[in-house]
Order: sequence, then C-alpha cells, then structure tokens
Amino acid sequence: MTKPIGFLFPGQGAQFVGMGKDLYAESPAARALYKKADEILGYSLSQICFAGPEDELTRTLYAQTGILVTSLAALAALREKNPDLAPSIVAGLSLGEFTALTASGAISFEDALKLVQVRAEAMEDASKNKPGTMAFIMGLTVEQCVAVAQEAGCEVANLNAPDQTVLSGTFPAIEHACKIAEAKGAKRAMPLKVGGAFHSSLMGEAKSRLEVALTGTPILEPKCSFIPNVTAQKTSNPEEIRALLAKQLTSPVQWVRTMATAKESGITTYLEIGPGKILKGLARKCRPEFKVFSFGSAADFKSLESLALLEKSSP
Repeated sequence: MTKPIGFLFPGQGAQFVGMGKDLYAESPAARALYKKADEILGYSLSQICFAGPEDELTRTLYAQTGILVTSLAALAALREKNPDLAPSIVAGLSLGEFTALTASGAISFEDALKLVQVRAEAMEDASKNKPGTMAFIMGLTVEQCVAVAQEAGCEVANLNAPDQTVLSGTFPAIEHACKIAEAKGAKRAMPLKVGGAFHSSLMGEAKSRLEVALTGTPILEPKCSFIPNVTAQKTSNPEEIRALLAKQLTSPVQWVRTMATAKESGITTYLEIGPGKILKGLARKCRPEFKVFSFGSAADFKSLESLALLEKSSP
C-alpha cells in the first residue's frame, strides 16, 4: 500500500502562459486529456494555456477551464507513472473544488469541464452586471478584517491563512477597505487583478445559473474524504456537495478551517497538483507541520521521486 497522502488543487490566479506544455509533450495521458478538453469545448484551450496571449488566459472563462484541465493533466501524468497513487483526502481552493471532486471520482472529467465552463461564463456575466473587485489584506486578524469589511461595506471572500484575508465588493467599497485596513496597521492592503467581486453577494446571479447546471449533473460519493470550502467539514453526500458547489460562489472560502480539518484526518503529507505553488505556501502558513510538495510540470517528477514520495511502502 502507498503512504497516505492528500491532494490539494489550485484556484483562479494560479494560471500562467505555458502551463502544462511540457506535460502535453512528455505524457500521453496528459496529452489525451487536453485533446479531449479541446473537443468538448469546441476551441483550442490547450493553445491558450501553452501560448496565451496572457490577457486571454487571465480572463475568467479561460483561466478557470485552463487551470482545471492543467491540474487534471498533471494528475493524469502522475498516475501514468504511478497507477496506484490515490489520495486519502482532497480539497481545492474555490475552482479547485471541481478538480478535487473529479480526482475523487465524484464528478466525471466531461461534466466537471462543462460545469466550470458554465461557472466561468456566469461569473464573467455577473461581473459585468454588478462590477466589483477584490483586495488582499495581510497582517490583520480575521476579526479585524471582518470589522474592516463591515465598515467599508464589502464582504470577506477568502480566509486563506491566519494573517491573509481577501475582501470582495464594489470598487468604491474595496478602495475604502484598503484605506481602513492600512489605518488599522495592515502590512499590505491592495486591490487584486481579478475579473469581479468573487465569493460575495454580487455573484448571486452566477450562483443561480450554476445551480441550474448542477441540477442535471450526476454527482457520486467521493472515493476518499472531501473537504468543501463553504463548511470546511468533510462530506460524502452528493446532494450536499451539489448545494455547496453553488453556494461557494457567494460564500467565503474557509481555507484556514479546511487545513484544520485536514490535520484532524491525521494526514500530514500533501501534493499540490496543478499550476503554481500558491497552496503550498498557504497550507504551511496554516499548518507548519504539513509537508506539502508541488506537482505541475514534468520537471517535478524528479523532485518527487528523489523524495521517495511516490514509491510504495512495504505492506
């Protein structure tokens, strides 16, 4: 049997031009997944991932589908060399939940891609109808950030680490919030380059559209433990998962509590699968005792193998 391990999957913001290109070149399994995605979507998502342009890949529509496919292509490449590799627990940041559920066997690749396409289109449209943005606050407690949001008229969107919180709301509210946060002693308070006020009530229209898409999507019990963003409590109930995937769009991402629940599982070794290394940093800020390794490129195989992370242990 293999050493118990958890999988973590990144969300929007992890994308970069060129992601997955080496996996496509070197892994038949990853290449097949990209080709399948291109067929399902009806356009070459793979080329947007590999060659950009950057402003196109940064768009919510392409960033979300691109990260989902690149993360699952990385997982396919891993399993190609390590067929027995299976997580004991999975979690994903925002968009990453869809990847986590696919990796756990709860949602098929085809359905996950179609859901994320609907999700991204709905979030883009909601952002046009109710414009807004998000801001990164570092150096204040969660309680202080809640107070900032209340005073500024915005909402808490992501609880990423004990000293890292993201706020979401209208442009004037976020600008006001940054000034209030700085006055309270924040180390950093800066608006983010995002397409809208995600994880706030301004995404209500997108939530409704995603709910409709989810209604017709088969969801099975995950084959391992799954921690959703909204509650940060493990669930295997397909109907609860269905409801939480929609609710997530207007609810804060409880990543600090997600990592606490992961610790309670007794698993301390995790693989961040997909582009970037954002979750590695956040996980270790939340739980310094965690060993977190990143896998998003063919070059990462060597580092994982040198750590014997993918080798079988004795029964």
